[in-house]
Amino acid sequence: MDRQIRRLGAGLLVLFLALFAQVNYIQVIRADDLANNPGNGKRLLIAEYDVQRGAILARDKRTVLARSRPTEGEFRFLRVYPHGPRYGQITGFYSIASGRSDLELTFNDYLSGRAGELAPQRLVDEILGRPKRGGTVVTTIDARLQEAAEQALGNRRGAVAAIDPRTGEVLALVSNPSFDPNPLATHDIDAARQAYLDLEGQSPTPLRSNAYQQLFFPGSTFKLVTAAAALENGIRPDTSFPNPPTLDLPQTDRTLQNFGGGHCLGGVARITLAQAFQISCNVTFAEIGLQLGADRLLAQAVAFGWNGSLPFDAEFSEGLFPPESVGPDRLPAVAFSAIGQQDVRANPMQMALVAGSIANGGVMMRPRLVREILDPSGRVIRSFGPDEIGRPVSPQTAAELTAMMVSVVEGGTGSAAAIPGVRVAGKTGTAQAAEGQAPHAWFVSFAPADSPQIAVAVVVLDGGDLGSEATGGAVAAPIAKQVIEAALGGGA
Repeated sequence: MDRQIRRLGAGLLVLFLALFAQVNYIQVIRADDLANNPGNGKRLLIAEYDVQRGAILARDKRTVLARSRPTEGEFRFLRVYPHGPRYGQITGFYSIASGRSDLELTFNDYLSGRAGELAPQRLVDEILGRPKRGGTVVTTIDARLQEAAEQALGNRRGAVAAIDPRTGEVLALVSNPSFDPNPLATHDIDAARQAYLDLEGQSPTPLRSNAYQQLFFPGSTFKLVTAAAALENGIRPDTSFPNPPTLDLPQTDRTLQNFGGGHCLGGVARITLAQAFQISCNVTFAEIGLQLGADRLLAQAVAFGWNGSLPFDAEFSEGLFPPESVGPDRLPAVAFSAIGQQDVRANPMQMALVAGSIANGGVMMRPRLVREILDPSGRVIRSFGPDEIGRPVSPQTAAELTAMMVSVVEGGTGSAAAIPGVRVAGKTGTAQAAEGQAPHAWFVSFAPADSPQIAVAVVVLDGGDLGSEATGGAVAAPIAKQVIEAALGGGA
């Protein structure tokens, strides 16, 4: 009898283990395959909304950018964005009609609880019969600085990007116009679909951030790249160049002029690289571009992340400098590219990385939008540390560029960014857009220059309040100043 009981017990144990293994195989190993099977239709959609999706938080872990709350009806949880458009282009949307975007998409496995690190939690939730819970995404965003940047930009169309040059962490990412993800998150499928179509139908659509997903002419802020190429190839800050009011371009009867059409430095015969940088002299930088040649100029841009695949935590449009647009048979294009026109494109995030690399002694850090992932109990299950991704310039070149950028703020075109008691390094830009359109106003900066804590890039599109009279120094520099002052006034 005892022998039969032992056999029965062993058989039941084997069956229990087999059942346990099958349940875990289906709910853990096969979870993603089953969840993504389009044949499961509405049942899987309902099941997805039965998960208490994890929150998205600012770096202080108190400011909630996105969360899920219980609701009545067919779908158990509703996605909520407490601050509306302030963080819309960072979190992205989670929509029953339009899917996911930005952080909601990139970190979906964690937010939905499907990531491998959350498997033990999924099992516990299943055993206890409670709703499945996703992980929490803690961003690098400083909520106080995000608000300050939003207020500084105001109702002007444009963007602000601020990073910590030492770590690559994104501190603020503001774009105007933005969008409120809440109408997209409604459980009313027709209303959610219409909300998406309304946003997509706007030109340009606010679904794509001006801060890191759209591209614009960088204008004279690109002279940071040209100056870096010059310094890396033997030209020194005190190297002098001819100073004509216009440059006769080779291979064509076209000319290139300084901003406003006048002489630099009152028409002195020669001008140094440092002087030309301080007052943003187009003719000198076009001459330098022609002297360097397309290959060197392009190589320096690529070293700063143009034309590459810069790693980021959301869809990112890195700077564009098409190699086919310059070359031995297109020397005028090389000259215009050297001053940030022609086919060169960038956005504030790209330019903040350039400033950050210079501020960090020539070392470019991987831009980070997410710091860590927490499980539902608050335990850190994954963290994202600082990572070096390149060295676009030498420490010497970085130091020389820093000194030149400080001179821009202390005695050049960027004086509106000056802060008493703080050495600010900066570069202005006024980029011509389409014919008859007001220029884009730029400012790229970091501070304090001797011990950088923040790098900021600002673009105000179509001249902002000043229209065709706009310059980077008059329109964008004061915005950057406000952001830097807010950052240096206290931590998160």
